[in-house]
Amino acid sequence: MSKPITLRIATNKDLVALHKIQVAAFMPLLIKYNDLETNPANEPIEKLANRIAETYSDYYVIYYGQNMAGGIRIVTRENNRARISPIYIHPVFQGKGIAQEVFKQIEQKYNKTQQWELDTIKQEKRNCDFYEKLGYSKTGLEVEINSEMTLIRYLKRTEKSRDS
Repeated sequence: MSKPITLRIATNKDLVALHKIQVAAFMPLLIKYNDLETNPANEPIEKLANRIAETYSDYYVIYYGQNMAGGIRIVTRENNRARISPIYIHPVFQGKGIAQEVFKQIEQKYNKTQQWELDTIKQEKRNCDFYEKLGYSKTGLEVEINSEMTLIRYLKRTEKSRDS
């Protein structure tokens, strides 16, 4: 039987552990693309502290059983829109269906949200395929970070937005 996947609002007590997980999760991409300005593995812990403290977003710790496995930040916007930035799972917990379950839980928790938005690396086919499997579509917006890496925007409209 797999372990339960749960979310809990992050606090400053989670800061050091979450920052270590964020660095571990994004370091392979930092090494691969050398995107020093945009990669969360290169962010100071103060930036994470600021995100946790923001009043216009919710930052969650992702648990896999009793283990802190990652984090996700939901930035709420007007008109029932929200942005996911970032989401990350520690490498030792990747490939266990955690992110998929987290997206399901987040959509249930924010059930009034009609439009979800996120960015990912265009060259990371596995990530792109994952988001597309969850119902996200490319918007066409792309931002070249360097010659090796481009960020691409994805959007998902929920059933509620299709009905109206």
